[in-house]
Amino acid sequence: MQIVHFGHACVLIDTGSARLLIDPGTFASGFESVTDLDAVLITHQHFDHLDLERLPTLLAANPDAELIIDPGSEDEIIDHQLTARTVRPGETLELGGARVEVVGGDHAVIHPDYPIVPNVGYLVDDGAFYHPGDSLFLPQQRIDVLGLPAGAPWLKTGEAIEFQRSVNPRVSVPIHEALLSDVGRKGTYAWFERLAPKGTSVRPLETAIPVEV
Repeated sequence: MQIVHFGHACVLIDTGSARLLIDPGTFASGFESVTDLDAVLITHQHFDHLDLERLPTLLAANPDAELIIDPGSEDEIIDHQLTARTVRPGETLELGGARVEVVGGDHAVIHPDYPIVPNVGYLVDDGAFYHPGDSLFLPQQRIDVLGLPAGAPWLKTGEAIEFQRSVNPRVSVPIHEALLSDVGRKGTYAWFERLAPKGTSVRPLETAIPVEV
């Protein structure tokens, strides 16, 4: 499997039989030039996961790609006159040659005074890759490669470390890092590595560089 990280939560997963782009948001760069996609998947409605200005360009360059969204993104997608399929936890999708399971349901709590929006995670090919969106939902399947959130208003570093330990993947790829400074990223990734479960490799990715994992 090949992964390309376009920054923050946006990743391209190439399984060899399907190309899936997850969470093309405003903090990501370069994703609108990606072609030959089978699907574009959105975990939730927040702008750092759903860039409604660049999404039409991406879809125009990928006319055969299906747009998959969570329930909370429906109104904005309709307002922009885009066609999408709304999915909910418990559903299983066949996208290109990939099997994608929808899990989770709710965004992590930012603050008690701030509303909780829907958030779905995507499990690709029975756990070959897991993107949790803005949540720490623990799937039942064994996870090979985890998209590990690194920095967010809803997240403490210790919580991310415990999530990584609970998932216990072969590889953790830090994502959701755009709110951290260069120093913050290095320090956070060092904690991930220092306290990773036995057998887990933490692998930060350079922006827009394809990597086999």
